[in-house]
Amino acid sequence: MRSHDYGRDVLSTPKRKKVPEIPTEPGLVVEDPASGFCGAVVRVEQGRVVLEDRHGRHRLFPLTPAGFLVDGRPVTLVTPAPRPAGRRLSASGSVRVEGLRAQTAKASRIWVEGKHDAELVERVWGHDLRVEGIVVEPLDGVDDLPRRIAEFGTAPHRRLGVLVDHLVAGTKEHRLVEQIRDDNVLVTGHPYVDIWQAVKPAAVRIDAWPRVPRGVDWKTGVCERLGWGEPWEGWQRVLGAVSSYRDIESDLLGAVERLIDFVTVPQE
Repeated sequence: MRSHDYGRDVLSTPKRKKVPEIPTEPGLVVEDPASGFCGAVVRVEQGRVVLEDRHGRHRLFPLTPAGFLVDGRPVTLVTPAPRPAGRRLSASGSVRVEGLRAQTAKASRIWVEGKHDAELVERVWGHDLRVEGIVVEPLDGVDDLPRRIAEFGTAPHRRLGVLVDHLVAGTKEHRLVEQIRDDNVLVTGHPYVDIWQAVKPAAVRIDAWPRVPRGVDWKTGVCERLGWGEPWEGWQRVLGAVSSYRDIESDLLGAVERLIDFVTVPQE
């Protein structure tokens, strides 16, 4: 009879826990445990990785096994696997245009609320927008949207697509958008308080986005509850976790795709 008072065989060889391997993608936030230096991946060069900390300082580290920490846990950074030959897809899922040359930007624009919105749109749809010659511009909020539209001066060849955060019935954003009556302007949005929430929780390795009490800055509250440090550090985690449209909630995907279609429609 086997006694339940004893654990596993003390003479057996313990299994070593495998250290996970993570592709060294730009924006990934890691820590060098030896020096305590924490920063976002900038690039990989000759078997070494360049990190940038919150003060903009760069440091070079060798890519050694279990040489870095992510969320306090050891990881091995590896160079991303080469993509298979043949047809390549962009981060948005569209067919990538090879040999793309710079072109003059079209008159139409896509406006988003802030810098983070612009960076996330660039991360997923940047290739598509360069193919079409469409520029994305941050507004720093939409409180002055009607005035900004009037100043822009829309026309059939000069359209505006506007992406609005927290576009839910009954909100100030919804009431503001209802005032816009211009056939050359399309406003779409998502239901999230902040663009961060449009990134799937699984992509940033959390079960769900934490609830933040009203009156507390949402980004600050999220970082405090998740132990992410300052909002700029939290954003590096979020943006670095996004590699394609698969990491984005469908509400945002649909909203941005409609805007791109609207501002790129051929004009007669």
